[in-house]
Amino acid sequence: MPTLLLIDGSSYLYRAFHAIRELSAPDGTPTNALYGVINMLKKLRSTTPADHIACIWDAKGKTFRDDIYPEYKANRPSMPDELRVQVEPIHKAVAAFGIPMLCIDGVEADDVIGTLARTAGEMGWEVILSTGDKDMAQLVNNYVRIENSMTEEVLDEAGVFAKFGVRPDQIVDFLALKGDAVDNVPGVPKCGDKTAAKWLAEYDNLDNLMANADKIGGVVGQNLRDTLGWLPTARELVTIRCDVPLEAELPQGPADLLPRKEDWATLLEMFRRYNFRSWQREAETKLAGAVVVTETVVTQGGTSDLFGEAAAPEVVGVEIAVAVIPPAVIERHYEAILSDAQLDAWLTRLDAAAITALDTETTSLDPLTARLVGISFSVKGGTAAYLPLAHRGTEAPEQLPFDATLEKLRPWLESTTHKKLGQNLKYDQHVFANHGIALRGIADDTLLMSYVLASHERHNMDDLALRELGETTIKYEEVAGKGAKQIGFDEVGVDTATQYAAEDADITLRLAQSLGAKLALEPQLQTLYRELELPVREVLFTMERTGMLIDGQRLQAQSHTIGLKLLALEQKAYELAGQPFNLGSPKQIGEIFFERLGLPVIKKTPKGAPSTDEDVLSELAKDYPLPKVLLEHRSLSKLKSTYTDKLPLMVNAQTGRVHTNFSQAVAATGRLASSDPNLQNIPIRTAEGRKIREAFIAPPGHKLVSADYSQIELRIMAHLSGDVALLKAFAEGMDVHKATASEVFGVAPDEVSTEQRRYAKTINFGLIYGMSAFGLAAQLEIERSAAKTFIDRYFAQFPGVAAYMERTRAQARDQGYVETVFGRRLWLPEIKSSNAGRRAGAERAAINAPMQGTAADLIKRAMLRVDNWLSQGNLQSRLVLQVHDELVLEVPEAELDLVVQELPRQMAAVAELAVPLVAETGIGNNWDEAH
Repeated sequence: MPTLLLIDGSSYLYRAFHAIRELSAPDGTPTNALYGVINMLKKLRSTTPADHIACIWDAKGKTFRDDIYPEYKANRPSMPDELRVQVEPIHKAVAAFGIPMLCIDGVEADDVIGTLARTAGEMGWEVILSTGDKDMAQLVNNYVRIENSMTEEVLDEAGVFAKFGVRPDQIVDFLALKGDAVDNVPGVPKCGDKTAAKWLAEYDNLDNLMANADKIGGVVGQNLRDTLGWLPTARELVTIRCDVPLEAELPQGPADLLPRKEDWATLLEMFRRYNFRSWQREAETKLAGAVVVTETVVTQGGTSDLFGEAAAPEVVGVEIAVAVIPPAVIERHYEAILSDAQLDAWLTRLDAAAITALDTETTSLDPLTARLVGISFSVKGGTAAYLPLAHRGTEAPEQLPFDATLEKLRPWLESTTHKKLGQNLKYDQHVFANHGIALRGIADDTLLMSYVLASHERHNMDDLALRELGETTIKYEEVAGKGAKQIGFDEVGVDTATQYAAEDADITLRLAQSLGAKLALEPQLQTLYRELELPVREVLFTMERTGMLIDGQRLQAQSHTIGLKLLALEQKAYELAGQPFNLGSPKQIGEIFFERLGLPVIKKTPKGAPSTDEDVLSELAKDYPLPKVLLEHRSLSKLKSTYTDKLPLMVNAQTGRVHTNFSQAVAATGRLASSDPNLQNIPIRTAEGRKIREAFIAPPGHKLVSADYSQIELRIMAHLSGDVALLKAFAEGMDVHKATASEVFGVAPDEVSTEQRRYAKTINFGLIYGMSAFGLAAQLEIERSAAKTFIDRYFAQFPGVAAYMERTRAQARDQGYVETVFGRRLWLPEIKSSNAGRRAGAERAAINAPMQGTAADLIKRAMLRVDNWLSQGNLQSRLVLQVHDELVLEVPEAELDLVVQELPRQMAAVAELAVPLVAETGIGNNWDEAH
């Protein structure tokens, strides 16, 4: 039986565009929709073989439905500019994949698909509709099914009923009753999926329902009766036509839709241009020889696309000869180590290896409680082994004894001369420490290598393998299952576990070779990786292992107090609203605000409802009491659920402390991220937030010492901009905000008022973050014109800052990234975006990123220097926390004077900038006192 695969190109175009965000080519051209559609096409060609195939697109202009109902699709916005520029490349890619395309004037894609599906079905063919459009469910029958390659959903007749509650032949009536908001087809008001399905279950079809409309009770029954005159039109609008004339385009009907061979030369050209590196390698392999590819340059102007929305860029081709050398095919040899002889043979390999990729399989993602299930090793690309140690189950083979085997491995694991590498080895280091083994000899970490090279990318091993090696790896869910049915790795069969775990070690070794070659070409980044990120990883490991002591009873008492305040706020909210309501329900809040109280609508949600988000509440709280009460309630609720209730439950049973996890490869600027628990985002502007910090305490005989850099980002701005007035203020130790106010307001420094200093402080920090006059006006609650005047005065007095900003924007546009003082590269993928908002955001980031990034580099340098100083001095004081520009140490009282005196000196000496670095310290029995 022949198979016909029909791809709903218009459906996938938009779904890909909205599903994938923030993706662009090196020249700034958006590529998210292009990437998504290509990904879908590749998957279809490999997983859904078909004898006949076509991709169908909507045509420009009106169709018969517009004649029936002029408001049809009237609420659809025009195609976004960043999608429009991708249409031509998407069509080019579809053609290059050998897929015929159809676009019939005056006819929607759905109707072309419907006609082809019916024709092929009547011929006895199997028809697969690749779409995410719910309307297509009406076409499903014995011959036709839907396969949504984005969600992997398959809908046959039973599947349609399971999803919608109606048969495929009832879908048209179902859609007519509930309406189609996407196409602006009204239905019966208040009739949703359940009501429509219920009616059709009882009356079978729309005609019977309409004939019995007087039997339907309630408001929705009246709505049905009020809509009887419209429903036949609605049904006509949602019905997919299956009799579109196609003879002119397809004389032989579906039989004309034959797949062609892929045009790998064109695909290679596209993958190069749009920076789809893993696909580029695949294309090179397919071509496997010297070929001529075409590099393209986009110029202005061009022809209109199939949608007729706007002119697409003209693509001018310049032919360049490129020698394509296919990568060597790596044969894989993976084995499970189940005998002493195998283990001895692998120990011999490990001893002789220049470097070994190492990975652990465990019982948990929590590094402080995870226990070993197995260990994998690789010393050569394509060759790896998995040592299972704790797999259980009736089918699990006999494994080498756990304790004795670890002892046999201990000399190698703890050796500093045997070099190891891994992907996020800090985690594995914790796991081995849980078993009393100190993992040493860590020479490389692919997570950090990738992060230093391209901090804006994803750095998990699966994405890295695809991006760097063009390899699709086995996913954890494929071996352990998903959701509630997921099993522990110790329950995974050893054969399956071997393929998964050994692949991890093998891929990691090959990634290190690929990333290492790239770092070798970038000496500045190589230095950043070797001398900062790798050694800081070790300091963070120790800090995570140490943890912080908390007073659980204090937190519980605070949680009780907050609970009483929340109850009081709820009662106050009820009184102001005039009735009880759910303070966590946006719908109920909206009804109270805009229907009962008549508050002004500030903005709307994407669905058109009045918004009650944080920004709206903040704006309304200026004039109305209820929004202010809700804001306070939200703030306290978050404190209670996130900290006072949760932190006592996160105390480690073995240490009695809370252990946060520091992630190096999350923030694009180089800043560390804290999680489980997040100790960097504890609010300190409220009394309740500060009380949480009071619960982080020093043990008996110790104090907590906090040291943070003073006005670090402003000092970095002075260094980077070289502004004379700013440099002078810091060099003379002046209050920089008062100095700024003096310049902006034209008064002597000693005549600056408190209000003027506040304005100056807001301007100083606001401009660092690219704040506009609009943002400054909102921050200071002044007129926009006044805010603009302040900014103009600022730049007039600090011209070096203005010049730096313009210079940095230009540099970012020119090379796609900016750099910190120490050479960290901060990429800005949106700097050439066709979307003005995203481009402006990238320009603001270009100004701020070098300052945030340099501050991140400085605090990491400080951590290394302070840790080294404590170690060399054999001091018992230890680092326990890092938050932005602050270090927190746990210090024995006997060392307190020395630490308080020397710590600021150590932090100030980490770098020589054009202005002095200043660190200030505080001491306390708890974190709040010390800070």
